Amino acid sequence: MTWLPPSVAPIVLLLCSNVFMTFAWYGHLKFTDRPLWLVIMASWGIAFIEYCFAVPANRWGHEVYSAAELKTMQEVITLLVFAAFSVFYLGERLTLNHAVGFALIFGGAFFVFKGPLPT
Repeated sequence: MTWLPPSVAPIVLLLCSNVFMTFAWYGHLKFTDRPLWLVIMASWGIAFIEYCFAVPANRWGHEVYSAAELKTMQEVITLLVFAAFSVFYLGERLTLNHAVGFALIFGGAFFVFKGPLPT
């Protein structure tokens, strides 16, 4: 992804990978009438596409970010994608409890990217 800055490319790739992985893991919840083996096979197919985004995101991203920063970024992106997915695809409501939990996770991400705390 030479057209994107090296610090942005992994974020875009992780966003794409998380959209696919969220559908691989949770998309079948709307299709409970399908046999489990079929949704497992479909999920594997979707997960393969996810890996085609996630692996380059981490390989190229590690040139700019630490492994801990990449993992934190992935978790925050996963949370954002899942929140949107659960509301818009599954039709579930997010509650104040979800907001508080998400805020605590974002707080943790802040400290990962902040750098060393003074001792």
